[in-house]
Amino acid sequence: MASDAIPRDLPRPERLAAILARDGGACVWCGRTLAPGARDLTFEHVIPRLKGGPAWAENEVPACRPCNRRRGHRAPSAFLDDCVARGLTPNRHAIEDSLRRLAEAIAVRGGQRRARPYLERELRRLG
Repeated sequence: MASDAIPRDLPRPERLAAILARDGGACVWCGRTLAPGARDLTFEHVIPRLKGGPAWAENEVPACRPCNRRRGHRAPSAFLDDCVARGLTPNRHAIEDSLRRLAEAIAVRGGQRRARPYLERELRRLG
């Protein structure tokens, strides 16, 4: 597993702070600066839970609450396009890194049968 791996047993506030630090301190979709403990700071599951995405740090990125709500269960590639069309500057690199980290974590831990095809499709779409 990568050296930047976030321990699975971290309490939620520390886990969120670690994810925020790892991914640049801002919402991955709109670029709004976020701070640990900020009211609008949320976890965003890159592969939505509804699509089989696990609640693992490898599948989580920081997002502001409005972007998290607006995205819903849309694919990351589709929502990146939506953000760009609205004049935002999403952190495409953080999304791509999250997908790669998740693929590595699934290869090590196994499981996540429902998420695998969705993950592979998104990796292809994002290049």
